[in-house]
Amino acid sequence: MSTIVFKRAETNTELEQILELQRINLPASLSEAEKQTEGFVTVHHNFETLKSLNDTCAHIIAVHDHKVIGYALCMDKSFRNVIPVLKPMFDKLDTILPIDSSFMIMGQVCVDKDFRKQGVFRGLYQHMRSELKSQYDQIITEVDTSNKRSLHAHLAIGFKILYSYRSKNHDWEIVHWNLN
Repeated sequence: MSTIVFKRAETNTELEQILELQRINLPASLSEAEKQTEGFVTVHHNFETLKSLNDTCAHIIAVHDHKVIGYALCMDKSFRNVIPVLKPMFDKLDTILPIDSSFMIMGQVCVDKDFRKQGVFRGLYQHMRSELKSQYDQIITEVDTSNKRSLHAHLAIGFKILYSYRSKNHDWEIVHWNLN
């Protein structure tokens, strides 16, 4: 039996596989029932943006038989204006975090449906923690409160709610995980 390997994204093929996994987990690709039970991803990246993010801080991926089956995207705060839906989160962070805060934004996490409930989500974050803890004090992300599966999964591995807010008819929880 093949094992799951957690690593940093290195190739264009891996980035393309992230985009394919992302595409099939966007709300438009899922039924209402799937969104409620399986969760969903919010942002649809293009290749150039995904590669640019990766070139700055390589994404964390889970690979099985040479195929990306999960990912946690790394987003340096210098990209705050690149993805419009994340701008309100950055604006909130400006008001609640010290100016010299050292954090990485986890831009999106997703696990292939066939590999859920097998520790991949936790493995992605454990690998992210081990890779980033020497450079950052915390990982921050936000979760749409209607994505109950994602919110519960983040809280279960140790994320804490930092701030709750509403933007464009969506309720969001900004959550953080201290690395040290």
